Amino acid sequence: MNQMRRRLIAGAATSLLLASAKSSGAQSITPADRLKALGLELPPVSQPIANFVQSTRAGNLVFVSGQLPRKDGKMLNPGKVGAGVTVEQAKESAKLCALNVLAVAQAACDGDLSRIRSWVRLEGFVACVPAFTDQPAIVNGASDLVVSVFGESGKHARFAVGVDALPLDACVEVAAIFLTT
Repeated sequence: MNQMRRRLIAGAATSLLLASAKSSGAQSITPADRLKALGLELPPVSQPIANFVQSTRAGNLVFVSGQLPRKDGKMLNPGKVGAGVTVEQAKESAKLCALNVLAVAQAACDGDLSRIRSWVRLEGFVACVPAFTDQPAIVNGASDLVVSVFGESGKHARFAVGVDALPLDACVEVAAIFLTT
């Protein structure tokens, strides 16, 4: 019920923002506007924990390395789904991963998320027990956020797979590919 209420509130806030923009004659709503309407702030981009970069560009495609559900240096909901981590906790972790992906995307776009034309693919990894098979529901936490922030251009191809373990005992890891101007 709590999750349903949050979705309704987030949807209503986005709808109000869009309606306000239409009535005021605004050209378009920016991803930054949508983040603000959702009451979300992008965290600072963290330093990689190994020998890699947070993003790389190939032409107009930007590849964002896997992001963990870390905030202020702490892992949100460490462990495995089905062994101490609930589906709801993992879904919230996926949402935090997506916020971290957006922070890296913003840095890759010189601070302007409006430069993103479309999200190409979201890649979700879920640390879980072998019998767990609802990885898509967890990765929806990330997908829902991207679509809430980018609208139609946030719709993407995706995979959601279960794995035995993730770095630093994370329950979820999310990576992305997007197209820029």
